[in-house]
Amino acid sequence: MNAESGEGAGADREIVVVSGLPRSGTSLMMQMLDKGGIPAVTDSLRTPDVDNPRGYYEFEIVKKIKEDASWIPETRGKVFKMVSQLLYDLPASETYRIVFMRRDFDEMLDSQEKMLARLGRPSAPREEIKRAFTQHLDRLFAWLEKQPNMPVLFVSHGDLVAEPRAQAERINAFFGGRLDVEAMVAAVDPSLYRNRKAEPAG
Repeated sequence: MNAESGEGAGADREIVVVSGLPRSGTSLMMQMLDKGGIPAVTDSLRTPDVDNPRGYYEFEIVKKIKEDASWIPETRGKVFKMVSQLLYDLPASETYRIVFMRRDFDEMLDSQEKMLARLGRPSAPREEIKRAFTQHLDRLFAWLEKQPNMPVLFVSHGDLVAEPRAQAERINAFFGGRLDVEAMVAAVDPSLYRNRKAEPAG
């Protein structure tokens, strides 16, 4: 799971995947990479709404990768979004470069619960979800460490919003310096960071 840089012709063969838990900032990262120069694979079926004013950047067929992965070769040189639980189903025959979004669990759950409430859906108990998230990520990260065709860069959502230029430069380095950093920075709108963990008083 080394954060190696991607350079040269190999970049056209690599498939870029933005992943993470729900509400972890994957749509923002998709926007940044798309603006930065990596074409986004999306079907635009899920339209922008109050929870994601700039769009979700989803590609519905991704959710059925276990049953059908025939579309994967067509995404070489491009980027698509995939929830972390599906990373195991990526065909081992391809080479990937993964940007994995990390976010404070409480911030993610605040965001998720507000979205579910707007949709009229119930949410599970927080502690139960946190335990499940922790177990899933521990297992996933151990598995990623063993995948030679999947270098991973971890990006903190909070750091990305607080220091967009520093993070954009870090992401650019992961891609061998081939991205448009200025365009990536311009894609970050701090006003959309609404479910922010309160700073402790002191």
